[in-house]
Amino acid sequence: QVQLVETGGGVVQAGGSLRLSCAASGRTFSNYAMGWFRQAPGKEREFVGAISRSSGSSTGYAESVKGRFTISRDNAKNMVYLQMNSLKSEDTAVYYCAAVYGLRVPVGQNEYKYWGQGTQVTVSS
Repeated sequence: QVQLVETGGGVVQAGGSLRLSCAASGRTFSNYAMGWFRQAPGKEREFVGAISRSSGSSTGYAESVKGRFTISRDNAKNMVYLQMNSLKSEDTAVYYCAAVYGLRVPVGQNEYKYWGQGTQVTVSS
């Protein structure tokens, strides 16, 4: 079992930055690929980005955030981060952290086994 807790959400002006954090506990964190998803009001939950297990040498991003968002991980602290820059109003959503055991960079939400409770990000224009 893996427990995930997201923090760092809030209200930010368009063009600003925010860093989300996800704290993991329960199993060997470095063995898990980690992902970020988001769900805006009235919309389906969508993939934001993911990072591979271990060193996190591989990452993947949705086209809508590529070049603006960066995922990183700190295995010593059992943490994964989502640095969000140049935020837009369309980035407003609840952001979820997810984990799955394995080597790949999963992009489908059905591939993930463990989920956090989410943190709200609101970008004001």
